[in-house]
Amino acid sequence: MITTVIPVFNEADSLIELHSELDRVAGEHGYDLQIIFVDDGSTDTSWDVIEQIAASDERTLGIRFRKNFGKAAALSAGFLAARGDLVFTMDADLQDDPAEMPHFLAKMADNLDVVSGWKKVRHDPWHKVGPSRVFNWLVGFLTGVRLHDHNCGFKCYRRGVFDEVRLYGELHRFVPVLAAARGWRVGEIVVNHRERKFGRSKYGLTRIIKGLLDLSTVYFLTGFGQRPQHLLGSFGLLGFLTGGLGLSFLTASWIVTRLDSINGNELHLHERAIFYYSIVALLLGAQLLSIGFLAELMTAFFGRDTLPYSIGERTAGDACKRGVVDCEVAGIDAAAEAAATEDATVQEKGADRESEPVPKLEPQE
Repeated sequence: MITTVIPVFNEADSLIELHSELDRVAGEHGYDLQIIFVDDGSTDTSWDVIEQIAASDERTLGIRFRKNFGKAAALSAGFLAARGDLVFTMDADLQDDPAEMPHFLAKMADNLDVVSGWKKVRHDPWHKVGPSRVFNWLVGFLTGVRLHDHNCGFKCYRRGVFDEVRLYGELHRFVPVLAAARGWRVGEIVVNHRERKFGRSKYGLTRIIKGLLDLSTVYFLTGFGQRPQHLLGSFGLLGFLTGGLGLSFLTASWIVTRLDSINGNELHLHERAIFYYSIVALLLGAQLLSIGFLAELMTAFFGRDTLPYSIGERTAGDACKRGVVDCEVAGIDAAAEAAATEDATVQEKGADRESEPVPKLEPQE
């Protein structure tokens, strides 16, 4: 089965046409298709249209949010409801062409786990195209996942990717990066990008600032998520040592000039800018080191149930048959259940001892 997850925000005019195109592609290629529309708090009649489509097509599922939670939340809700082994994501504005789906599947057959679309010819205004190209280059430079169009919403994933990648905030555009950090294989294909027929774009210039902030978050999570002290501690140690060496040098110089004070060569620390720079570097370094230690404690405490690895395959003789992640989670759950059973047994034994009658001591003559 193939699932298509479509976030919707005020796209009522395009939904029926988009559903018709998906239905036509599924019919032509014999796909067992599940269509999921996630209404992300639309203020128009989008939900009414989704209900109408779902009533006429049992393959279609509609999910409605109480308010606008963002595209990442909409995709997460769709992924939880997806039943297909392969999951497509696309926008609801008709700019993504469903006729490209066979090309995605052909590319996935090349032993890939994530295939991202590349809108090589874009029908967007210049103020979106220019910053997007700079952003894509920066993402590739920092993360090593070199795609031409990280912002393209038209992608195809293997279902297992979402067992290991959790979306929040606006990290949806970085799913290929987060997946690659876990060892999933990522590729891309050129897709047809169509002009917008209805409505208007939901993104403005603030998207650039948010994208840069999210990129810094992804860079930290993928590179230092399991070892935050390696990043924070490196900068902290550099600042601490620089400040310490500066103050040590100034202290030695102050002592030397005091010994030679007869000639009037006294050093006054408060008159030297390097004195203040050294103090700031020392304090900043100490703070970064402290934050790094706190981050390590939080990682150790909250990451106990998070697997620090990703298994691609198992041998045929493996006892776990429910899938890689389920197998690992089952192991964790089994250990927790065993510990709980042991605690309950100890408590029951304690209760039995308390319920036993206390023998009376007869007075000795």
